[in-house]
Amino acid sequence: MPRNQLARVGLPRYPQPTLPGDFAFRSMHLASLLAPDRIIPAMRACGHMDAIEELVDQLVLSGSLAADLRAEILGQLVAREEFISTGIGGGVAIPHAFSDHVSEVTAVLGRSPGGIDFEALDQAPVFLVILFLVPKKDYQSHLRMLAAIAKMFANTTIRQHIDEASTPDEILTALRIRPQRRQPSSPDTPASS
Repeated sequence: MPRNQLARVGLPRYPQPTLPGDFAFRSMHLASLLAPDRIIPAMRACGHMDAIEELVDQLVLSGSLAADLRAEILGQLVAREEFISTGIGGGVAIPHAFSDHVSEVTAVLGRSPGGIDFEALDQAPVFLVILFLVPKKDYQSHLRMLAAIAKMFANTTIRQHIDEASTPDEILTALRIRPQRRQPSSPDTPASS
């Protein structure tokens, strides 16, 4: 029975369940998860496993991941990637793993000038790789984050600014852009062709 008919027959309406970390993921923006030392403007890797290793090494180098956890986290990411590629298409990959060793979402972004063979869904090279680690307690909420990242990188304005950026600080600034929504044309304004 459709939800609107349930109310008519007097059945109670229950609020939608909230998941652990739900508020944090709804209000989270990718730029808030990054810092200049967790952005690689020109990755060296050509293959997807090398790219993942390069990004994990950057997390260690930045102090965002303890060096003694490197092998464990890398193993989790590689296992996830062997199961199914995290190359979502459109030149973007979002490798991710869950860990009890992180208390908050931890992210690193890499840009590849030449593209990386990530075995992406569309078989196209990947130019932007966003790797993130999620606390196991927030496992259910990570899907919203994946969707938000995919949507953000589908925006051509943001992508253009990232492509034009030359430093980690400029990439971070590009990620903070909130493009304005297109305004519907008024009936008095002729449509442009």
